[in-house]
Amino acid sequence: MSLNGLTKMTKIELVVPGEHVPAVRDQFRGAGVTGFTSVSGVSGLGHHGYHQGRLLFNQQAALELLITVVPDTKSEALIAGLRRLLDETPGVMFVTDTYVSRPEYFS
Repeated sequence: MSLNGLTKMTKIELVVPGEHVPAVRDQFRGAGVTGFTSVSGVSGLGHHGYHQGRLLFNQQAALELLITVVPDTKSEALIAGLRRLLDETPGVMFVTDTYVSRPEYFS
């Protein structure tokens, strides 16, 4: 399916404490993700109150936002693995449909 010549894919965003980022990256690698964006020191208001974006002692004390885009064929397994991870660790996941101009970058 396309939108103005773009290819439909799935965007997955996670906000997790820095100490859990390696586990998320492992999930990405295991699912065959070809790339991701990582933003350190994110802040916001959530279920556990306000989180400041500044680092306290080290990178692991801050929240991190990880964003990846995958073909729909890879999304189900990746989402299932990330849900299992989030059952054991703090964090939140957002999943949305998205459209990309260069689908070959994601396969």
